[in-house]
Amino acid sequence: MYFAALLARTEDGWEASDTELDDVETLADLADLAREAAADEGETVLVFIEQEDAWFGVVRVDGEDDPRVYVSHAAAAARSSYGEILTSELLGDDDPDSELDELDKLADLDGTEDGEPEHATGGDEDDASAGSAGIAPAGPLGDGRILADLGMSERTLLGLTDDALGEIADAIGASEILEAVR
Repeated sequence: MYFAALLARTEDGWEASDTELDDVETLADLADLAREAAADEGETVLVFIEQEDAWFGVVRVDGEDDPRVYVSHAAAAARSSYGEILTSELLGDDDPDSELDELDKLADLDGTEDGEPEHATGGDEDDASAGSAGIAPAGPLGDGRILADLGMSERTLLGLTDDALGEIADAIGASEILEAVR
């Protein structure tokens, strides 16, 4: 079960609305949806997405700037339809150096190419893929400072577990507004 809400920051405080993500297929779609929720151009809009205590995500859209994203548990999010939208953007393979890094890992070009193991741990397959582009880490991913200027430090954000969205809303002064749409 998912919960999603849009919080738009206005001159009078925060305004919230629940939202349907059925037509959202990309981060750009989500950013467009957030911009539509803003009363004035340039307002900050936060999109909260949560899946039953497995993970939560925050997308921040400030006017026409590129959206900023934070996901609490990327591996769990990557296995869900809406979370995959967030994590795939963060884990994109747009960096040509990432392909070279992958080739280096696969070829193990450190002088042990002839089959001589560098160390005998038996878990090299997992080690090789753990840092691969496109593979979500079992932890936070994205911009940990996404809410710093709104009253929630990176350290606090990284430490959230139970009722994370409620704690975020409380820190930014929007708890009553969020509860109204829950």
